[in-house]
Order: sequence, then C-alpha cells, then structure tokens
Amino acid sequence: AYSQNGHGKEALQLFQQMQMKGVQPNRITFVSILDACANQSALVAGKENHASIIDYGFETNAVVGNSLINMYGKCRSVDDARNIFDKIPQRNVISWNSMIAAYAERGCCREAFQLLKQMQLKG
Repeated sequence: AYSQNGHGKEALQLFQQMQMKGVQPNRITFVSILDACANQSALVAGKENHASIIDYGFETNAVVGNSLINMYGKCRSVDDARNIFDKIPQRNVISWNSMIAAYAERGCCREAFQLLKQMQLKG
C-alpha cells in the first residue's frame, strides 16, 4: 500500500523490517518493492532486490521481470532493463511496452522504434 500511494521510502523501510524478522517475500512483495525503488530512483536498492529475486528464482517470471524492466528503466539503467527483457521467456505486451518506454525515456529513439517493430512482427 505504501508503494502504491507514493510512499516509496516507507515501503523500502517496511521491507527491511520484514527481512529482519525473517518474513520471506513472494513475487507480489518484490513487484511492490521494485515499484518503490523505481519511484524513488533507488538503483542501489533495486539491484539489491534484484539479487534477492534471483536467489528466490523469480527473475524469469513475467510479472517480476516486467517490474525489473520498469525499475531499471526509471532508474536510467537501460542496459540492465534490456538484459532482463532478453531473459523473460514468455514476454507479454507489458514486457514490450516497459522496455520501449525505458528506451524512450532515455532518448534512445532508434532502439525504441526497432523494438516496436519487433513487437509488431511477433504479433
């Protein structure tokens, strides 16, 4: 709820408290915390959570992957966003749009249009 209401800092603090108490995060937890990282442009925290996502085996999950793409894109780390995009085995329209938006936000217009064309070809 914190993350969804623009209280990213509080969401990150609550997540740390969860971890200290031994509460295991699930995919939805990571989606929320990645949103908080994206909204705070907290790349370091995002990368730390990405490492945890890998440990839990959620990296190739489309929903978590989309959140990683979004977080890296908003934190201006387009190469990391593309790395995640390339690892998602079953991309959906959100995956494609998140990666296109990451390129567009960084001014990488050529890459954004190339990806849009690829998306259209894949149907």
